[in-house]
Parts: sequence; structure tokens; C-alpha cells
Amino acid sequence: MSAETETPQATGSCCTPAGTRNDGASDVQAGAVTAVYQVKGMTCGHCEGSIAEEISGIEGVTSVKAVASTGRVTVSSLAPLAEDAVRAAVDEAGYELVGTAA
Repeated sequence: MSAETETPQATGSCCTPAGTRNDGASDVQAGAVTAVYQVKGMTCGHCEGSIAEEISGIEGVTSVKAVASTGRVTVSSLAPLAEDAVRAAVDEAGYELVGTAA
């Protein structure tokens, strides 16, 4: 399952008060640079969407694909991203960036 958009709820949970989640799928699009990150705490499509939305806000990002089942987030961008920027986006979504995936 992968998702690209959904606004995180103010409750601090990845799921909405109504218990809905985002099931939309998207493929990673071509960019000059692709990096794969390991993120801790994703459990559903809404989690994926929350992370994808925050990382998509980083300047130069062309696509994001988050997969809860593996905890991996693949990011394509026009240039290499500063890990601090990715970490801040993941933190803002309410999750923990473990680092780059091996």
C-alpha cells in the first residue's frame, strides 16, 4: 500500500477521528536523485499519506512513495536533500526518521 496525500489530524494520530485512512497509490516519478529512507511508526495508508505530504513540501522534491509495511519512504528530488530537512518533515508528520535505508 502506498499513499501520497492526506493532511495529518490535530489529534496526533495518523487516523482521522472517523477512523478513515488514505488508500491512494502513486508511483515514484523520475527525478535527478532518488533516496530511500527508513521511517519508524507507519502502520497504515493514512500514515503513508501524512509522511508523503510533509516530505513533498521540501523544495526540489518531485515525488514521494511511502510504504507502511516496510517502513520505507522513497523520495525523488532535483538535487540531493539534506537529511535534516527530511528528518524535520518526518517529525512534523509525527514519525521518526531512522536514517537512510540500506
